[in-house]
Amino acid sequence: MSSRWPGAGRVARRCTAPAFAFAAVVSAGTAMPYRLLPDGADGPVRQALRIAAIGATTWLVLRITYALTDPPLARLMRIEGERNRRARRARTQMMLLRRIAAMAIVLLAVGAALFTFPGVRAVGAGVLASAGVAGLVVGIAARPTLGNLLAGLQLAFSDALRLDDVVVVQGQWGRVEELTLSYVVVCLWDERRLILPVSYFTEQPFENWTRHSSRVLGSVDLHVDWAVPIEELRTELYGMLRDHPLWDRREWVLQAVEVLPNGLVKVRAMMSAADSASAWDLRCDVREHLIAHIRSVYPGALPRFRTGPGGSPDDAPDDPPERGGDIGADGDGAAPRRGGPARATSLRRA
Repeated sequence: MSSRWPGAGRVARRCTAPAFAFAAVVSAGTAMPYRLLPDGADGPVRQALRIAAIGATTWLVLRITYALTDPPLARLMRIEGERNRRARRARTQMMLLRRIAAMAIVLLAVGAALFTFPGVRAVGAGVLASAGVAGLVVGIAARPTLGNLLAGLQLAFSDALRLDDVVVVQGQWGRVEELTLSYVVVCLWDERRLILPVSYFTEQPFENWTRHSSRVLGSVDLHVDWAVPIEELRTELYGMLRDHPLWDRREWVLQAVEVLPNGLVKVRAMMSAADSASAWDLRCDVREHLIAHIRSVYPGALPRFRTGPGGSPDDAPDDPPERGGDIGADGDGAAPRRGGPARATSLRRA
């Protein structure tokens, strides 16, 4: 049977121990010779067997629940690509519902075990008679717990936060590692764990970089001299991105975005990547490449801080040397050039 239905075999193996315990308790309760027990021992033995039967039943039900939900969760974890976002949403909702079901089962089991005591049954009848006052007291005492429970359900079913989402919380970049009914664990970029209550994500703003898609844009800012040849630098950037494995070949641009008061120009390179981790590595590689390229090919464009009043034309740097080699000599390898005054107003699409 295990070879024909592997799922049934896994469920049977996980439920072997609780099923054996349940069978042993029920058999002991049925075959127990209560008449042969010493005087006064009949009641405590019956009570202990009832509580053991409730415990074994709860254990068995929990094992069956987890054994039936583990295979779908494992399949959802292996989904990649465009369907990954929907898979993470389904996995988050399923795990929260499973935790809620487990908590409800445990609470019912504890209540059933307590009500096997005659004294507790009498107290329970009194509580039911004054259910309004008791409910008010319990509601006030459990307000933080109930608030986190409702916040967890709101996050899961509103699709605001899912497992493996990349978020920025309190200025820290990380990935959602665990989402429970009371707290959220965020694995930060340096392997530290930031643990926050669930209610934080419904009351405080946070950044979710993967809510609709994992693709992000990365930017690199350079402060260079006015002598930098923007168009040649743009061509060099495209040539570097074209051969880089982390660029998703969707968007890129290089623009002079600001003229600084100290005689420098801020040049910004932007490029797209499949996810935030790839974007970080790609940004670092682009920054290193552009720095090395400017230093070796256009040393006249390195930052210069002028101290003279006004900066006369005689203080201007010499023309940068011509760069070695021919960019894009193979035809389609060169970056497309734009003409006209609006040539750097939007991201290029590859």
